[in-house]
Amino acid sequence: MREAKITRTTKETDISAELSLDGSGKYEIDTGIGFFDHMLSGFAKHGFFDLKLSAKGDLNVDGHHTVEDCGIVLGEALKQAVGDKKGMKRYGFFILPMDDALLLAAVDFCGRPYFSWDVEIREERCGDFETVLAKEFFQAVANSAAINLHIRKLSGENGHHILEAAFKAFGKAVDMACSMDERIDGVLSTKGTL
Repeated sequence: MREAKITRTTKETDISAELSLDGSGKYEIDTGIGFFDHMLSGFAKHGFFDLKLSAKGDLNVDGHHTVEDCGIVLGEALKQAVGDKKGMKRYGFFILPMDDALLLAAVDFCGRPYFSWDVEIREERCGDFETVLAKEFFQAVANSAAINLHIRKLSGENGHHILEAAFKAFGKAVDMACSMDERIDGVLSTKGTL
């Protein structure tokens, strides 16, 4: 089983996560930010990851530290869980529709962090979640996991639909990239390493 357990404690947040890439989509999420919990649950369910994530953060300030640090922890968990990446497809992509929204996510577990976010959201908040924090979360995941990640809005007006489609598309893309292929000898790279 490709699994990871990560904890991160700072003066701003205290976060623990358990991730299994070969799960069935079971999740237990508690970040103190209801909408963010909903987004992470969608990521786990639609990516077929088993994910337990608990975060206590300085929400009396705002949600920034909690959301960004959850991204760091999830990125570290992904990096740990994929291990040496032998036999792994490496690339994944998905275009996900959700009512008016259509989002694309593409990922490469190449070992080099890069992030591109082309997602415009009109609303400043969805529930108790500041929409600008979605970009911060995915940036943190990409950096910590050392992945190349592109997320792009193809269409959409409703902020809830846009963000939910982004998190679910990301889950589906990561699932594809992390899936195994018996045809791959070692890692999928002409360099022989990722």
